[in-house]
Amino acid sequence: MKVMFIVQGEGRGHMTQALALEQILSKAGHTVSATVIGTSNRREIPAFFKQKTSAELHPVKSPNFYYDKKSKSINIWKSLLFNLVRIPVFIRQLNKINRAKNSHQPDVIVNFYDVMGGWYFLLFRPKAKRISIAHQYLAEHPEFPFAKGYSTQKWAYRINNKITSFNTHKKLALSFRKLKSTNNKLSIVPPLLRSEVLKLSPENEDYILAYVVNKGYSDEIIKWHSRNKKIKLHCFWDNKEFPDEWSPNPNLTFHHINDQKFLKLMSGCIGYASTAGFESICEAMYLDKPVLMVPVKGQYEQACNAEDAILANAGIKARKFNIGLLLNYITRKHQGNSDFRTWMEGYEQLFIQEIEQLEAEAHRLKKNNPISFIPSFNNK
Repeated sequence: MKVMFIVQGEGRGHMTQALALEQILSKAGHTVSATVIGTSNRREIPAFFKQKTSAELHPVKSPNFYYDKKSKSINIWKSLLFNLVRIPVFIRQLNKINRAKNSHQPDVIVNFYDVMGGWYFLLFRPKAKRISIAHQYLAEHPEFPFAKGYSTQKWAYRINNKITSFNTHKKLALSFRKLKSTNNKLSIVPPLLRSEVLKLSPENEDYILAYVVNKGYSDEIIKWHSRNKKIKLHCFWDNKEFPDEWSPNPNLTFHHINDQKFLKLMSGCIGYASTAGFESICEAMYLDKPVLMVPVKGQYEQACNAEDAILANAGIKARKFNIGLLLNYITRKHQGNSDFRTWMEGYEQLFIQEIEQLEAEAHRLKKNNPISFIPSFNNK
């Protein structure tokens, strides 16, 4: 079976999920021949992704968020305006995706929550079986804990879920905890963790690990650490204005994003502080590291992630990077995540079954309907 990925390039989560699924498919004898990955003027394809994937990479320009002057809060209206102006650019990128599809002729296309992937599924209707994978699709489950308030952002969150899964055959909702699937088109599945994470032997050393998607949050970490200089703290960020391993204070080190270094430090930390993305929280849970989650302001999905992770006993949430809250949680409240490891058992075979089942259905349809016509951009 030949597979093509379409991957959102914002943050590292969707990319590490894609790498994990590529490992699983390769082990089962399938091939990920191409990966379309979303980029923008302010983000590049990380070196770790280029090094780990064996697929041919096809970068495309895709919509992305715009932040306030402090690089902390998402400006919804500015994001909407800038992306609307760039619609002609995005249309050309859809044709680029289609050329990659025509070149590789995949049996299955997997979209990791990229807006361009959703529009491509809707407008071009590729004949390959189409799967959409993201934690965000768990919002369709009746037990999903929506963050209270934020009515406009909640509406935008649901709309984005619709867009990224336009015209898909199956949605796989990654979940912190085991929940029963409620309909045939949506399956609740464990997180996609790479084999490198599963092979780690966690220890508890003498430092806290942090990861900030937006460099604006580094000010909060530096300010807190200036009052607590005895605490060892390693922080990863995507800020090339400063050198790698920059130390504004003794015992505080900022690292450029480096996948292997990150996992090594994750394995040895006593706790993890991060914005409330999905993937790194799952890695921390698997390694039994208590988590402090600081949802990015204006990013509703992260507010929901934090609520969901708390239900799964991952840790606590806060409005700021107050590492003292995490230290207090570690000493008084953290109870471990044995249920999470149980939920992860046999997850590789589960993903193979979901994808192979769709491909088998496609073969049956071809056999029963050898001649078919589906109007789409491909036929124009």
